Amino acid sequence: MSVDVQSRSRHHDREQVISRQDTRESSARTYARTLTMVPVKARGMTITGADGRTYLDCLSGAGTLALGHNHPVVVEAVRRVIDDGAPWHSLDIATPQKDEFTDELFATLPRSLQEKGRIQFCGPAGTDAVEAALKLARTATGRQPVLAFTGAYHGMTAGALAISGGVSAKTPMAGVAAEGVRLPFPYEYRCPFGVGEGRTDALSAAYVERFLDDPNGGLVEPAAMIMEVVQGEGGVIPAPHAWMLAMRQITADRDIPLIVDEVQTGVGRTGTFWASQGAGIEPDVMVMSKAIGGTLPLAVIVYADHLDAWAPGAHAGTFRGTTLAMAAGAATLRHVRVEGLADRAAELGERIVGRLRALQAQQSCMGDVRGRGLMLGVEIVEPGSAPDAAGSRPAAPALALRIRQGCLSRGLIVELGGRHDAVVRLLPPLVMTDEECETVLERLSEAIAVAEREATT
Repeated sequence: MSVDVQSRSRHHDREQVISRQDTRESSARTYARTLTMVPVKARGMTITGADGRTYLDCLSGAGTLALGHNHPVVVEAVRRVIDDGAPWHSLDIATPQKDEFTDELFATLPRSLQEKGRIQFCGPAGTDAVEAALKLARTATGRQPVLAFTGAYHGMTAGALAISGGVSAKTPMAGVAAEGVRLPFPYEYRCPFGVGEGRTDALSAAYVERFLDDPNGGLVEPAAMIMEVVQGEGGVIPAPHAWMLAMRQITADRDIPLIVDEVQTGVGRTGTFWASQGAGIEPDVMVMSKAIGGTLPLAVIVYADHLDAWAPGAHAGTFRGTTLAMAAGAATLRHVRVEGLADRAAELGERIVGRLRALQAQQSCMGDVRGRGLMLGVEIVEPGSAPDAAGSRPAAPALALRIRQGCLSRGLIVELGGRHDAVVRLLPPLVMTDEECETVLERLSEAIAVAEREATT
């Protein structure tokens, strides 16, 4: 047996690969702890593991794979760069691939940013783009505080962590991840005001406005407000459009730059090309990563030109968009736009939500079904439990774990999120077929039914 064949055999043995990972990788690893598979091939929505099993991928690289795995337009774009002998790395120097990517990206943006926007290529992860947006706003306004929301997730670097909601990752970072100014996100099912009944978004908007105008509220004039249109890691919580419009008006009236984090919601994911377009708002700054690189690492911010107060080198990084990522990203953006895949995401998402809400009537562990486009969540609660005054029921994280494991054993990859890790999250690619959609629903429904039955017997 040749050395290459021996090496390939060694690295395709599932148990050995997982064992070596457990031995050598840090305790911070995440998905690897629960998705106990070793992918060796992938195409579209299907992953083949080293054990020969196939899986339908409803995680999609945490929303990165808008076109699924190894889509032909992405493969061709990358192959063209390689065949042309173009440089793979060029810092932030202009290249034809970078110019094409920028053209494709700007063609999708709100009119004001198309006409008067500026783009900053950041380090390859979304969290660096968030850091850039915060730095930009503070530089342009000369202010420091940043308004952020409960339940938010903006990344794991210090500044992004400070404005995120999760407590566990921030606790060891005291003094580094300084707190942002926290505002109540309109989470209807677990209303932060304890009332629910369709009043959460109006109460949140009123609270924000009164807080900003209170001379004794303790808030120094803020540098920016940052928000997600649909909170992803926070539990797939869509912000109502009326609330979004209220936030845009509140910030505009007070000259507070509005930053919208579109890292996970962008490129057709929520049924419009950018989630903020669904509410008809135009942010001052848009943060983008994940799907814009066509599966390869790429992150940017685009912002209104009046904020462009940076000195040369004010935000830099070695890997500010490789040529391969820009080519793959341009191909992806074009394909999603030309093929109308945002509309397809809206159609499939509506179908899935309808089917899951019908199932909810039969399974008492399904506390809430929500989402926008192909960014979907099912909040798992204790079966048979009584609702509180706001209509929510106790979260059931252990049952959610069983459902996730039940999905995996049936060949379906999903993830958990939310306040108690009790929300089953679905992020299928925008190219999911009708047949794949049906299979996803069948496998998820069966996993939920079996897990609830076992938990109550």
